[in-house]
Amino acid sequence: MAQTMNYTRPFAIVTGASSGIGRHLAQCAAERGYDLLIASDEPQIFRAAAELQAVGVEVDAVEVDLATTEGVDQLVNACLGRPVDVLLANAGRGLGRGFLDQDFKQARRVIDTNITGTVYLLHQIANEMRTRRRGKILITGSIAGFMPGAFQAVYNGTKAFIDSFSFALRNELKDTGVSVTCLMPGPTDTLFFERADMMDTKVGVDEKMSPADVAKIGFEAMLKGEGDVVAGLKNKLQAAAAHVMPASMLAEQHRKIAEPGTAKKA
Repeated sequence: MAQTMNYTRPFAIVTGASSGIGRHLAQCAAERGYDLLIASDEPQIFRAAAELQAVGVEVDAVEVDLATTEGVDQLVNACLGRPVDVLLANAGRGLGRGFLDQDFKQARRVIDTNITGTVYLLHQIANEMRTRRRGKILITGSIAGFMPGAFQAVYNGTKAFIDSFSFALRNELKDTGVSVTCLMPGPTDTLFFERADMMDTKVGVDEKMSPADVAKIGFEAMLKGEGDVVAGLKNKLQAAAAHVMPASMLAEQHRKIAEPGTAKKA
């Protein structure tokens, strides 16, 4: 961490901050006067840091692999013991196509990034917050966690875990001064679908929400201490329907938007 930081300002960690929702969450924090430690597994994180510094706060960036415990340790060590006021645990990755057609190393990386790295980071940072009896956490889940994701089975499964874990952790931390908010967006206009090899799917090419809008909704909900927020009216309706529809029907619906080639179907 840069030694010139003004420790009178609040301090936030944002993961997956090189682009997309994470980049805009970092922008939200910077505009509210938070010093930042931002992380990603790609070098674009340093460009994001330079842009965010223009807001007038101190920003440090680390390029780390948050799919590994070693990468999470690097991130935590980069805090140099500075108390974390806000943790925006946003890092995640997706993977399209049928499970048996996927490279298992890639599927495992989705699990390790979305679940293992996320919960390890939360265990590290939330413990310190609980000791101080102060802190706010925003975890990026997804409405995908409410439905069996045919042709996106691993990703949806990881988000089902994250959504559930967020609600449980919030309950465990009640009355501790630490709040946990789960942001559950639907399809968002980021590099997610391109990186997940899903640009030949209906969900990959359909209209999506702005990542800036999603980030603002999530950040505001976190500041208010809300437990969960689904970004967007359409996504709210989908989330509500997922609670009453049979799992088999949800899986079939998901197949219609995520199966390779559906982008070409009427």
